[in-house]
Amino acid sequence: DLAKSDTELDSAFKSKLRSQIRKAGSHGHQIKIGSHELLDDFYAIFAVNMRDLGTPVFSKQLFLSILNTFGDNAEICIVQNTDTAVAAALLVHSDGKTEVPSASCLRNWNHTGANMWMYRQLLGRAIERGSHTFDFGRSSQDSGTYKFKAQWGALPHPATWQYYVRKGSVEDMRPDSAKNKRRIEAWKQLPVWLTKILGPPIVRGIP
Repeated sequence: DLAKSDTELDSAFKSKLRSQIRKAGSHGHQIKIGSHELLDDFYAIFAVNMRDLGTPVFSKQLFLSILNTFGDNAEICIVQNTDTAVAAALLVHSDGKTEVPSASCLRNWNHTGANMWMYRQLLGRAIERGSHTFDFGRSSQDSGTYKFKAQWGALPHPATWQYYVRKGSVEDMRPDSAKNKRRIEAWKQLPVWLTKILGPPIVRGIP
């Protein structure tokens, strides 16, 4: 649940989190919020992050379709530092809720707290848009992303997954299976431009 103002939001954070946000803010980050004009910067960061995770990337067309479909209720946020786009997020606002379907930060900027600073701006933007709820998106329980979201005060809501498997086992599709671990490590070695070509046809078949 979101506070009604930035001041109330900050006072709801624990002192450690407030300190981390202030430290991140000392690195000169700036926020840009827009739409189609920021799509190239967003996708460039998103593609690098997906490659670094070893995950096939969605096509840029998917995000273009989201912007076209949701209109003013979809926004792209870019964190810049010295004219370099270092972090990015997609926001969707609807019925008093703001969701973040995707957010990424370039790993070589992690030491500046760019991701931490960006999320504080995203929460502020949600309040500005009149949202009462902020949806951080799904994460596996006790994973690094789960713990990152929990520190902001996010509460977990269990998700139910249903599968139809024509052959093999659901367990074979898990990223921590032996077969997929090898594939993930191999994908991390590919150049980003190649993952943009190979990724979209592959990711359509991944649950």
